[in-house]
Amino acid sequence: MANYLVIVESPAKVKTIKKFLGSNYEVDASGGHVRDLPKSQLGFDAEHDYEPKYITIRGKGDVLAKLRKEVKKADKIYLATDPDREGEAISWHLMKALKLDEQKGKDVYRISFNEITKNAVKASFKTPRTLDMNLVNAQQTRRMLDRMVGYRISPLLWAKVKRGLSAGRVQSVALRMICDREDEINAFIPEEYWNLEADFLMKGSKKPLAARYYGSKDTKGGKATIRNKEELDRILKELEGCTYQVEEVKKGERIKKAPIPFTTSTLQQEASKALNFSTQKTMRLAQQLYEGVEVKGHGTLGLITYLRTDSTRIADEADAAARAYVEHTFGTDYVLKQEQAKHSAGKIQDAHEAIRPTDITLTPTMVKDSLQRDQFRLYQLIWKRFTASRMQPAVYMTTSVKVAAGNYLFTLAASKLSFDGFMSVYVQEDDKEAGNALLGKLETGDVLPLSELKQSQHFTQPPAHYTEASLVKAMEEQGIGRPSTYAPTITTILARRYVTKENKNLYMTELGEAVNGIMKKCFPSIVDLSFTANMELLLDKVADGTVKWKTIIENFYPDLDEAVATAEKTLESVKIADEVSGVICDVCGRNMVVKYGPHGKFLACPGFPDCKNTKPYLEKTGVACPKCGKDIVIKKTKKGRRYYGCENNPECDFMSWQKPSAERCPKCGSYMVEKGSKLLCSNEQCGYTQNIKEKQSND
Repeated sequence: MANYLVIVESPAKVKTIKKFLGSNYEVDASGGHVRDLPKSQLGFDAEHDYEPKYITIRGKGDVLAKLRKEVKKADKIYLATDPDREGEAISWHLMKALKLDEQKGKDVYRISFNEITKNAVKASFKTPRTLDMNLVNAQQTRRMLDRMVGYRISPLLWAKVKRGLSAGRVQSVALRMICDREDEINAFIPEEYWNLEADFLMKGSKKPLAARYYGSKDTKGGKATIRNKEELDRILKELEGCTYQVEEVKKGERIKKAPIPFTTSTLQQEASKALNFSTQKTMRLAQQLYEGVEVKGHGTLGLITYLRTDSTRIADEADAAARAYVEHTFGTDYVLKQEQAKHSAGKIQDAHEAIRPTDITLTPTMVKDSLQRDQFRLYQLIWKRFTASRMQPAVYMTTSVKVAAGNYLFTLAASKLSFDGFMSVYVQEDDKEAGNALLGKLETGDVLPLSELKQSQHFTQPPAHYTEASLVKAMEEQGIGRPSTYAPTITTILARRYVTKENKNLYMTELGEAVNGIMKKCFPSIVDLSFTANMELLLDKVADGTVKWKTIIENFYPDLDEAVATAEKTLESVKIADEVSGVICDVCGRNMVVKYGPHGKFLACPGFPDCKNTKPYLEKTGVACPKCGKDIVIKKTKKGRRYYGCENNPECDFMSWQKPSAERCPKCGSYMVEKGSKLLCSNEQCGYTQNIKEKQSND
C-alpha cells in the first residue's frame, strides 16, 4: 500500500485534515517557515547577483528531522501550505530543506485549498501541480526589500537617535500616514457656522416636525451655509411674519443594496466598528475559525474560508448553496436575482474567494455552544455578511418636503422601510428609518403652524484621528501593503511605541515624531506613498511572471545604500546629547540630565550606575496656567500622548491638548491656544481667531 505524506503549515490543521483522509495518509506540520535570511547579517551578496542566503530557523531542526523521517517512508509528498505567496514560499523552503527535489522515486506535488472542508481538501488531491516560482519569487522580493530597509536603516536610527528604534518598508509609511493626519488636525482652523430649524407643532402629535433651513429660493448647488451670527440675524429678520407653506412634496423609493462579502480589509474594519476588535485580534480569531474548531455533532471543522484575501469572488457552489438557504429560510422574494458586481484590487489575490462560512447551513446559533465568545461573535459577523450578500436589496419609501417662508426654503425628509430584504439578516448602524410619520400626510399648499425657530452655533471639525479600522482602509485605498500585512504593520508601530491608542484613536508619540522626521528627511522615497504603492504593483507583476524579481532588487538597493551613506554623515547634527537640566537629584545632589529613551525624554542622574535615580521630564512652555498662575509644562498620558498641564497637579487640574498662549481672548476673556499659524479662543462658543504674525506686528 502506498504511503502519502501531507505537509501543512499549522499544527492546528493536522487534526482537521487527517480525518478527511484515509489511513495511508500521514499529515504533519512545518509550523510556518523553516528557513529564513540569517538574523546576524543582511542575508544576500550585492556583489554576486543579490543571491539570498537562507539558513534553518533556530528551533526548527527537530521539526525538519521528524519530517525527513516521514519523507523516507512516503511514496508521494504533498505540500499543502496556505494558498498565497507566503504559503508558496514555505512550500519551496520545505522542498529545499528536505531536499525533495533530489529525491528519487518519490513524487512531490503542491496542493492548496481555500477552505479546510472534506470536499475542498479531497478535490485538491485531484488537481496537484508543481510549485509556482513566480509566487515564490514575489515573496522572496518582498522579504529582501523588507530586510534591506530594516537592516540598513534601523542601525542608523539606533546609532544617531539612541536606543530602541527601527524602520520598516511598510511600517514607516503607515507611521507617516498617521503623522500627516496629526499635522492636518493640528493645522486645522475651525470655521463658524449656524444651523436654523423651524419646528411645526401639528395636530395629534406631541413631537414637532423639524424642518432644516435650506437657503433662499434661488440657492443652487445644495444647502446654503449660514456663516455667522450677523447673517443669521438678517435671515431671522426677513422671516418675521412669514407664512410657512408646503411648496413641494416628493414621494419615492430608495434602494439599499446588500453588502458584498468580506475581504481581509473590510473584515478588519467591520470587526473594529461592530465588535471593538483590534486588527490583530480579528486575524487571530479568523485563523482559528479557518484552521478548524470542534463543533458538537460534526467533529473538527474549518468554519470559514482563507482569511487573507482582497477578492470578493464567491465559488459557484457556495453561491448556489447560499441562494438555496435564503430561499428555504426567507422565501423566493429574498433571493438576490443577479450576482453583485465583482471587485478585486489585484489579479493575484482574485485566485482566492472572499471570506465566507464554509457551510452556510451551520448557522451561528448551531455552533454557538462550540465556540468561545469572541470566536462566535466573529463567525456570526462573517456568516451574516455573506448570507446578506446573496439577498435582495432593502427598499425604503421616501418623502421629501420643501416648505417656503418668504424668499426662503426649509426642508424635511423621512424614510420608511417597506421591504427589509438583506436587512432581515444584517443590519448596520446607518440602516434606520428616519423622520416623522406625519410627513407622509402633507400636501402641497398646506400651511404649517410655526412653533419655534431654533438656532445653534457650530464650528467645522478637523479630520478624525486614524483608528486601526480607518488606517487599514486608507492603506488599502493607497495601495500600501497587502491583506497579510495590515495587522502586523499596526501591531509593530504600537509595540515600538511610535504610536499610542486611546479610545480606538491612534496618536503619534514624541518618539514616533522623531523617527518619522528622520525618515522623511533622509529616506524620502521609503516613506513616499506613491513609491511604496508602486512597489506593491511591481511585486504583483513578479507574481504573474511579467517582471523579473532581481530586477527590482537591483534597482532598489543601490539607491538605498547611497541614502544610508549620506544619512550617516548628515545625521550627525541630529544626535541627541545628554542635556544638563536645572533639576537636582534628590538622592545624590548632582544636576540631572535629559536622556532620550524608547518612551521619549526623561531625567536621569549622571552618576549612573552608582545612582539610578530617574524622574519624568517636564518641559516648560513659558506660559502661566490660566487657572492658578503656575507654569504650564508638557506632559504625557500613560500611553504616550502629549498634552499641556499645570505643574501644580494634582492641586490644579488644568489640561489642554493644544499649547496654551499667554494671550487672552479680546472677545470673551478666555485663554487662547496656538494652532498652526493662528491663535484660537479656547472657548468653542466664542470662536475668535487671530493670526500669530498679525498679533506680533500689532505688538
